[in-house]
Amino acid sequence: MPSTAELTSLTAVSPVDGRYGNTTAPLREHFSEYALIKHRVIVEVEWLLALAREGVVPELPPFDEASIALLQSIASGFDVAEAQKVKAIEKTTNHDVKAVEYYLKETALARDTSGGQLAKKLEFFHFACTSEDINNLAYARMTRLCARRGAGARDEAARGDARQDGARARRGADALAHARAASDAHDGGQGARERRAPAAPRARRRRERTHPGPKIAGAVGNYNAHLVCCPHTDWPAFAKRFVEGLGLEFNPYVTQIEPHDFISALFDATARFNTILLDLCRDMWGYISLGYFKQRVVAGEVGSSTMPHKVNPIDFENAEGNLGLANALLGHLGAKLPVSRWQRDLTDSTVIRNMGVALAHALIAYQAALKGLSKVQVNVAALEADLDSNWEVLAEPIQMVMRLYDVPSPYEKLKELTRGRRVDAAGMRAFVQTLEIPEDAKTRLLELTPGSYIGEAAKLARAV
Repeated sequence: MPSTAELTSLTAVSPVDGRYGNTTAPLREHFSEYALIKHRVIVEVEWLLALAREGVVPELPPFDEASIALLQSIASGFDVAEAQKVKAIEKTTNHDVKAVEYYLKETALARDTSGGQLAKKLEFFHFACTSEDINNLAYARMTRLCARRGAGARDEAARGDARQDGARARRGADALAHARAASDAHDGGQGARERRAPAAPRARRRRERTHPGPKIAGAVGNYNAHLVCCPHTDWPAFAKRFVEGLGLEFNPYVTQIEPHDFISALFDATARFNTILLDLCRDMWGYISLGYFKQRVVAGEVGSSTMPHKVNPIDFENAEGNLGLANALLGHLGAKLPVSRWQRDLTDSTVIRNMGVALAHALIAYQAALKGLSKVQVNVAALEADLDSNWEVLAEPIQMVMRLYDVPSPYEKLKELTRGRRVDAAGMRAFVQTLEIPEDAKTRLLELTPGSYIGEAAKLARAV
């Protein structure tokens, strides 16, 4: 039996890595401590190679093909075992980025077969950089994965992301939501027609338009040391080429740190998407409670420890809870990161490490919501019964037609007929028969039912 000191899914303090470890496992490759170190290694290696390749430092000539291959292999072959070596160095340095620099020098030297030629160039690792140059580029690469369409972690980890949510929800819609199925919206707790059109695609697009904007401009953002060493180099232009070569958007106006505004915008957009999904989960819970939806019974599943008949909407409750946790963290990240004491303190470094935790809670919620949607079925009988008991909702179209044909006091007449009382089919049709309007308009109103009063809802639902 493992001791409590041994980290397992049962001993993990956070449910993100414990109870929900299987769900969040894909995120480890992209948002763990190992992932952060790996991206730092990649940035450091690419910076060294770019310095030599473009000749911006005369004392650093281009590398030969063997040296380039060696350096690239350190980055491409970086794994958890190598990350452990970096952490071992960090125990001495008590500085995570400096530990990466020392690791790279030691590793390159140990693998060098050039007879010492590479060793002469290893001091150009981290040349003219401050820690934040490396960190902000590493985090930009990591956050790009959840901000940009088609990037690895977004596709792999955010399988519950809006696009895939939409695809799976649409597939389920044919079987569970029926494009023409109408429900009572209970507007103000009373009858009203409703068709739900997702706002999530808009929120998703806002997130996709949020692009990382990192920098690599030195200790105070002005290329001070760069110009002292190499005064004839156009460092801002070189930095721009380098950052864009990493697939990122360059931010030329910075201090010691990139202001984190792009990360804040990304997290705010993600929280907005989460809020929309949270609203859906609460509504689904309510519709299940009203009997509009039935939940598919799963063999062996238990709904209550004492009430065997219960089939609880646990997936939507799970999603709601995790969306709340995700948004609490995302909200703090979005509000905290752009704020810094006199260019930089370590609070941003401490806080930003938790972005993977926030996204993990979101991922758990996405998967739970999808599971919940896959288990619900429309209770057509309940919908029809509810609609048939709410004929007063037709007061809206009837009074609009009355207005169209200049019938006096249409709103007031419908208010007198319907406000605070139930009106059945016979009562509503009897009222329509009294109206002095064209016969074709009267026929349309007489044929109208609460279930058919849905406008273009079916067309809009199919077009989502």
